[in-house]
Amino acid sequence: MQRYFLENTFDEDDRSEICGEDGKHIVRVMRMSIGDQLIGVANEEAHIAEIISILPDGVEIRKIEGPLPSNEMPVKVSIACGLPKGDKLDLIVQKGTELGMTAILPFEAERSIVKWDEKKGGKKVDRLRKIAKEAAEQCHRTVVPMVENPKSFKQLIQASSSFDVCLFADEEDAKSELPNKIADRLKNVYDKQSVLVVFGPEGGLSRKEAEMLISANFLPVSLGPRILRTETAPLYVLSAMSYEFE
Repeated sequence: MQRYFLENTFDEDDRSEICGEDGKHIVRVMRMSIGDQLIGVANEEAHIAEIISILPDGVEIRKIEGPLPSNEMPVKVSIACGLPKGDKLDLIVQKGTELGMTAILPFEAERSIVKWDEKKGGKKVDRLRKIAKEAAEQCHRTVVPMVENPKSFKQLIQASSSFDVCLFADEEDAKSELPNKIADRLKNVYDKQSVLVVFGPEGGLSRKEAEMLISANFLPVSLGPRILRTETAPLYVLSAMSYEFE
């Protein structure tokens, strides 16, 4: 059953409207009509609803069943990644959404080759948010991950104070005789906690950045003996966390 995130919650009569691009998709692409059912998501709850009328730019729906069971990860995992090249950020957002991340925080790392263009940045963020929304609908989530505007490294550290647990992927830690395995780090993470995991860009985090993260109470974590691509590492961690908590 097709799932849509509602801009307006269900009212006292259990009714709502779906307009704009989603409304056009329902009427013109899916060719749905009065009496057809879909899943409407509002306030992090999913309900089965039926179409009760066709509007000029969408449909009116009425809630008939729910809320449906939530499939959100028990811990809230935010991914901070150094700005990567090409469309790698698109991939991280899409697959990260499928794997349960709560938010993504791109940041300008010392070794980031890509420099954020403020003039074009708004459109890029809008595209990433659309990717997150479509992926959340596809994998039947009740939350669309937040895509934040790129931060400076200093701003990232400042933002970390709002998280319960802060980790960063450290290549040097992986090379040590006693690496901090991700399984060991996750033993100290509990349900409903918020976790921030930082990943470097293609060249990784510099030692200066690593030292600054440690000074800000981030814990280094090893992702194994193999060097992972910048778009692979976040998915590795999210998969490990899904295995641990789900």
